[in-house]
Amino acid sequence: MKIVIDNKDGNVWDVTNVVKDIRYSTSRIGKASSLEFTLIDSGIYQDKKFKYQNGDIVQLTDGTNKVFMGYVFKFEMSRNGEAKILAYDQLRYLQANHTYVLTSVTATQIIQRIAKDFNLKTGKLVDTKYKIPNFYQDNQTLMDMICWALDKTLIQYSTNFVFYDDFGQLTLQNVNDMKYGFVIGEGSLMTDFTYSKSIDEDTYNHIVLYRDNEKFGKRETFKIEDSSRIKKWGKLQLYQSVDEDMTKAQINDLLTRLITAKDRETRKMKIEAIGDFRMRAGMYVNIQISRFGINKFFLVDECTHQVSGADHKMTLDLRMV
Repeated sequence: MKIVIDNKDGNVWDVTNVVKDIRYSTSRIGKASSLEFTLIDSGIYQDKKFKYQNGDIVQLTDGTNKVFMGYVFKFEMSRNGEAKILAYDQLRYLQANHTYVLTSVTATQIIQRIAKDFNLKTGKLVDTKYKIPNFYQDNQTLMDMICWALDKTLIQYSTNFVFYDDFGQLTLQNVNDMKYGFVIGEGSLMTDFTYSKSIDEDTYNHIVLYRDNEKFGKRETFKIEDSSRIKKWGKLQLYQSVDEDMTKAQINDLLTRLITAKDRETRKMKIEAIGDFRMRAGMYVNIQISRFGINKFFLVDECTHQVSGADHKMTLDLRMV
């Protein structure tokens, strides 16, 4: 593992041997990756040229793996000379608010437009293909806009994409192309786990879509429900609008896809495991726990790495798909 700080003035400092309490976190949706660590008052501080300040570039690598590249957003100094550093990747800049009015654009094109307007670097951006008829976002965060576009694409094409920063480049990939190469389970990296099933979030068995007909001044509604699940769980309703130019056939198709996606329990698992920096949020990982009959692929919602001395562990918040 190696951590360097680039002052952007020609000075690049390898601080690997004088850091402790390293924490690297990634999220599948809507958050920048972060790197936190503490600089120890030792060794490198004897060089009068050494400094750190907000905006400095921070890089974390692990052998041949490029793990994190970001920018210092906060530092705290204490009396004993130690300093706590917090850095975020490029996605942090997507917290800015803006307004866009676009027509017939894909989520990929939206990301490209935002990156160009805000001078952000891009890498591999797969084509999401679905063209959003009307993209009107007024005074919204750039990240919320992108997440909204990806949600629309998921509903239309049942295709899930992961948007993240890959060592300094905005990246968009199909989730099916992001699989962790090893099994995690009993006798394989895992040290502890918890497992839950819930209908408390993102579960719906009664779905109502509506569209406003401005020409005739009325609202049309379209419904679908699962009566057996309503009897079992009670009515859990999702109520949302659709574009006015959608046909009834398109709306009915959307209803079918929504009830298929939402009319189920949300199954989650939290895993404690031996750390591997190749693991990040947005990946699929095969979890095997034979005593509970679990041998499934889970989607990593949150991934946190913690390094203390030679001890490297990771915590995975997983969603079964």
